[in-house]
Amino acid sequence: MAFGPWKGKNISLKMPSPFKGVNMNCIEVVDLGFMPFPEALQIQERYFLEVSDGRRRDTLILVEHPPVLTLGRRGKRENIIADQETLERNNAKIYEISRGGDVTYHGPGQIVGYPIMNLANYGKDIRRFVGSLENVFIKLLKNEYNIGALPGENKYTGVWVGDKKITAIGIAVKKWVTMHGFAFNVNTRLADFGWIVPCGLTDCQVTSIENLTGQRADFEKIKDLVTQYFLEEFNV
Repeated sequence: MAFGPWKGKNISLKMPSPFKGVNMNCIEVVDLGFMPFPEALQIQERYFLEVSDGRRRDTLILVEHPPVLTLGRRGKRENIIADQETLERNNAKIYEISRGGDVTYHGPGQIVGYPIMNLANYGKDIRRFVGSLENVFIKLLKNEYNIGALPGENKYTGVWVGDKKITAIGIAVKKWVTMHGFAFNVNTRLADFGWIVPCGLTDCQVTSIENLTGQRADFEKIKDLVTQYFLEEFNV
């Protein structure tokens, strides 16, 4: 499947529901490859409308973005601490979006996932949905890298290795259909997080698989692992 100049791969996988009595056929996984944020957002918004009105099955979008900063509904501009010259030099733009949370960085070497799913098929349980997203990365890190990770508590959302965040999670839900999702640091240039106060938390540090293992990770392999663990978590 192609979107403009970017080519992606479209995979359809059988997915039984984790809830008794729910009839779900499959989830569609769409890999957009490397794509600027606004183009990916347009696709996400279109898919959201299609899932909401029943014209599309639940969909997981995977994408890698050029440097970009996104501000959630509670985001504060003062948490962007890089000067305009730094952002312009790196061609990094700022977008205000509808997810929860504060400011987040996306960039090369980071797997961004947008699960667009109708929670009416999952018990209408937002907390459980977010917990399942966290479990994807906790299990992947443990099983594939022997890295112990835990979900955040209270204001410290996402997935953490010690006191450092490796996966940010921020979603929006409208009429029980989800948007936005997760950002998983694989080979991410961690210095770029110095442009912001991550998630609005002054004591928030970040890490990546590359940082934890000391070697550059196979990005495409880990993207496939994210897909595998996502589908397993939602009971493929």
